[in-house]
Order: sequence, then structure tokens, then C-alpha cells
Amino acid sequence: MAYEALLVDVAGGVARITINRPDRRNALSPAVVAELGAALAAADQDPAVRVVVLTGAGEKAFSAGGDLGGGGLGGSGGGGDDAPEGFVGRHERGRRFASLFTTMAGLGVPIVARVNGHALAGGFGLMLACDFTVAHDEVQVGTPEIDVGLFPMMIMATMARNVPRKRVLEMALLGERVGAREAAAWGIFNRVVPRAELDTAVGEIVGKLLAKSPAVLRLGRRAFYAMSEMPFTAALEYLNAMLTVNTTAEDAMEGIMAFLSKRPPAWKGK
Repeated sequence: MAYEALLVDVAGGVARITINRPDRRNALSPAVVAELGAALAAADQDPAVRVVVLTGAGEKAFSAGGDLGGGGLGGSGGGGDDAPEGFVGRHERGRRFASLFTTMAGLGVPIVARVNGHALAGGFGLMLACDFTVAHDEVQVGTPEIDVGLFPMMIMATMARNVPRKRVLEMALLGERVGAREAAAWGIFNRVVPRAELDTAVGEIVGKLLAKSPAVLRLGRRAFYAMSEMPFTAALEYLNAMLTVNTTAEDAMEGIMAFLSKRPPAWKGK
């Protein structure tokens, strides 16, 4: 598939997806949202892909959120294909953004956010929807929508699942930016490193993921996101069933035999 707003490269088991709008600070236009959903779904269906790395072009922004001047999330529209089609059209665009989060949660491959610059508003929510977040120490995150008379409605679903409750309210109500080191202390980032070490830090996580059974990663990731929406007792019943499925996988048997034989496992992806 040809993409207009993204760069997509697949090599060595990794699908690297880059939001390619550096002139707009990688803002989430309707085209970006649609193409992200398509690219992630395609990566999930590609047997050659074991890990997705999501990033933004340039050095200023991972994503600055909705394209306010181009008809993006909460935007006023700039005419042409990006112009909102009245109230219903604007509402449906929000639903498409929600659908992107649903797509991300349903993938069988892990997503690593390479946070190359600021992640704000919808871009912050997009980052939080990834499984791993790796940033350099000059990055700032935040939800500044309140300052332009908007509220971070859609991304509160990902914020509430990844950020402590009081910090969610602080970010949403005050709209202030938070530095990477402080955000890491809140649990928002898995790794924060100097800018020059960003790719090395991302590569370390990707390399470790590539060494795991792709079948078990797929089973486990999907189980995690399904379980996290269930009541406690229902989650336990579901996880018990998934454990039974897990133990019958060929890779589980291979992993145990490799452990007992003191050798590296040879994963079959089954």
C-alpha cells in the first residue's frame, strides 16, 4: 500500500512506521489517522513483522496532536478533503481516532514508541497507546487543549490506563507540559536517554522482543489488553483459559525443553 502521510519500512522483523509531516509537527490529520490504522493492521497481518516501531519525522515532535488548522481532531478545517462535514462529520472523525486506539490494542505484535520529540494532545494519547515508550531527555509531553477551549476527551481513555489518576487531572486541567524525566517518574516512559542514545535504547528493546516467541507474544499481548477491561473474577477465568492455550503451544514446549537442555530455544512461531 502506498502512503501519503507515512513512511513505512519493513526489515529484519521490524515494521518502522513514521508520521511524515515534520512541517506540521507530525499533526494527526484525518489522513494520518486513517493511514496509521491501515499500516498497523497491515503490519499485524504480515508474518515477517515481529515488532512495530512508531515515530515521527524530524527532531521537533513525535506528534503535536490534532491538526487544528487542517481539519484534524478538534480542528476548524482548512477546506478541501480535510474540511469537517458539519456536526455529524466532526463526530465521525472522532470515532475514527477512537478506532485507531482499538486497532492498536488488538494487535498481536508489540509497538515501541520512539519518541523523537514532543508528544502533545492527541500525539500524547497515541504514544500512550503503544506498549513501550522510549524518549530522549529533551522531550516534553502534555495536554494543552484546555488553553484553546478544548478538553482531551478522546485520549483520556489511554491516559487513565497509563497515568496515575491525580496526574491525569493535573495534565488535563492545567494544560502544562511535563519534562521527560518527570514523566518517567510518573511511569509514562519506559526509558529516557540522551538524544544521541535514543536509537540505541529503542534497538535494545526491539532486540529483546525479537528474541521471544512471536506466537507467545501475540497470545500474551492480546490477553493483556482483553483482561484489563474485565472485572477481577472474570479476568482470572479468562487468563486461566489463556494459560491452557499457552501451554499447548509448540513454542511453550520448545521453551521448556530448551531450558531443561540448557540451550537457546528455536522458536517456531506456533
